[in-house]
Amino acid sequence: MIRAGIVGGTGYTGVELLRLLASHADVEVVAITSRAEAGRRVDDLYPNLRGIYDLIFAEPDAALLAGCDVVFFATPHNVAMHTVPELLAAGTRVIDLSADYRIRDAALWSRWYGEPHASPELLERAVYGLPEVHREKIRDAQLLSCPGCYPTAIQLGWLPLLAAGKVDPGSLIASAASGASGAGRQAKIDNLLTEISGSFKAYGVGGHRHLPEIEQGLAEATTESVAVTFVPHLLPMVRGIHATLFARLREPAEGLQALFEEYYAGEPFVDVLPAGVFPQTRTVKGANRCQLSINVPQGRDTVVVLSTIDNLVKGASGQAVQCLNIMFGLPETRGLQQVGLLP
Repeated sequence: MIRAGIVGGTGYTGVELLRLLASHADVEVVAITSRAEAGRRVDDLYPNLRGIYDLIFAEPDAALLAGCDVVFFATPHNVAMHTVPELLAAGTRVIDLSADYRIRDAALWSRWYGEPHASPELLERAVYGLPEVHREKIRDAQLLSCPGCYPTAIQLGWLPLLAAGKVDPGSLIASAASGASGAGRQAKIDNLLTEISGSFKAYGVGGHRHLPEIEQGLAEATTESVAVTFVPHLLPMVRGIHATLFARLREPAEGLQALFEEYYAGEPFVDVLPAGVFPQTRTVKGANRCQLSINVPQGRDTVVVLSTIDNLVKGASGQAVQCLNIMFGLPETRGLQQVGLLP
């Protein structure tokens, strides 16, 4: 049995980890931490877990966490990088759901996150946990950086085209929208129901923190320079990401459907939809699945890829569990066979 700990268990990704791991036959959650809720029962804060877990939130303590086989960091950015070195030294494997180790360039990370990185020596060592690209590296990872939600949906949509040299990588455009849970479980006026209900807005138009992660990941699929224009939006709903991706074709559009189907053949959590079928956020809600659709409107020279995920599952906690399965030599689908919720 794999002994798992969760740091930052009171947020949405933390409780999503608890939900998913509750049905995982090979994992036991033995420690969960929260400074704000230390001493409180987990099922007191999250009644949906009554009878599932008999856990109490503890203060973050390196000695407690070092007794785990793997520790998930479901924390805000700038937290994990202060504790991870000590856990790695103790032989504990780490899966970080924050952005602390996603960007390999320390100076670039500091530019986007506003402070010096606390453990820059680990940036090159961290394995980027997009299984469809880095499965072999994930197997031996001691420190795994789980991709962001937008980067997951966007990279999975563009990778087949870039790898095949079908599009111009210097003029990529991503218009993507996320449910409010993507902002975390925080008391912010902009996230109140009365502020977002019945409305749709863009944010981070001048530059979003996920942009360098997206460009870094896509650059691995091509020898050319990658430039992405990325505009995120806030949807008036709880979960889900819908990304509409535009790219300029370099050659006629024949064979793009087959290209995607072949690229993702055998991938358990990427579903390339039949031609003419478009993905919806509701069909991936609660599931560790990305659904893709490839389109060339009016038969012109612009390809449009539609990509949907649940930002808390394939975009965060589900992908983290998928990586855990690979790291510990388990079937990749273990604990992740939930079907999307309809209606």
